[in-house]
Amino acid sequence: MISIKRYMDAKPGELPIEEPDANEPLVAAMDCYRSAMMVVGKSAAQACPTPGNDLELQLAKLVGRLPVEPTARVVRQIESDVEKELYRWAQEAEEYLREKADGVKELLMMLARTAESVGERDQRYANQFSDLTSDLRTIANFDDLAQVRSSLVRKATELKSCVDKMTQESQQSIVQLKTKVVGYESRLKSMEQLALKDSLTGVANRRCAEGRMEWYAAQKLMYCVAIIDLNNFKEINDEYGHEAGDELLKQFASELRNCLRPTDLVARWGGDEFIVVLSCDLAAAKPQIDRIREWALGDYKIQTGSDKSTKVDIDASFGVAQWLTGMNVKQVIAQADAEMYQDKKQSRKRWLCEPHTGVPHGQHGLSRSHEAGFPSV
Repeated sequence: MISIKRYMDAKPGELPIEEPDANEPLVAAMDCYRSAMMVVGKSAAQACPTPGNDLELQLAKLVGRLPVEPTARVVRQIESDVEKELYRWAQEAEEYLREKADGVKELLMMLARTAESVGERDQRYANQFSDLTSDLRTIANFDDLAQVRSSLVRKATELKSCVDKMTQESQQSIVQLKTKVVGYESRLKSMEQLALKDSLTGVANRRCAEGRMEWYAAQKLMYCVAIIDLNNFKEINDEYGHEAGDELLKQFASELRNCLRPTDLVARWGGDEFIVVLSCDLAAAKPQIDRIREWALGDYKIQTGSDKSTKVDIDASFGVAQWLTGMNVKQVIAQADAEMYQDKKQSRKRWLCEPHTGVPHGQHGLSRSHEAGFPSV
């Protein structure tokens, strides 16, 4: 860049020509690439939140791995990872939307069948009343009063029977409708619960965790958030495959849920990140985090083939933040996220400096069957 002083002091025709930076197009292209990845993730989360939130998180991580001036090898690796994440998101979004569509279709079919049965009943009685009206017109033309009287008595009896039967069927229909309404409500509640669960691990999902935090804040109840990010999980996926990685996430989610209190919420935040919403302040949250470190980290056994299994050592980075009056959910998450990334840096230093002994999780050297039970909190 030409400084203002040099520009003012220079004589006409003496202004230096700025040499173009050879790396400038590459830097600009990488900036565009990063922006495009972030926009794709954000758009996916808006279009289909349940699987989209995970894609947004994974793409953000890939953006963080992309240096300012990457090598061709790094760019190809990022491209391959982006393609895998988009393909996985497409499959999860398709399955999620199909499940929701199937649930709505089933409810609509149940409503249609109910409406059809009521319509058929009404049409049947309409036909009976139409026949009765026709018979009454015929009776009106009789000249014999005795015959008229006898016919009216008979038709009145038929009318009463028809009305009694209609009343009885109406009562039965009301009971049936009430039963079906209860069934609809139960079905809708089940669908709502499924919408708040992570389809892979069975724990709560991001939407559920955010809802819990918003509810705590609205009630002015103290809570803490712990973000847990599994270290070196990508290497496990790359070495043993995504199925083995998914199995590991399921096992870890189960262990995480089992070692916490019933009042605490465990959710999968996305990818290899989990979040715990703790109904306590920061001081009370510390022993809960220590409990997770002791019981949920360490060795896990995963299937790596039809009849093969291997042990992998699981470590994690933690970030904990306490909600304070005036803070919103995003601020609490951002604070916990920053703490987690700081812990991840320290974890990498420990990984480089310390020997890797592979301590079994749960009981630190004992069998992971947890036969001794969890320690009391």
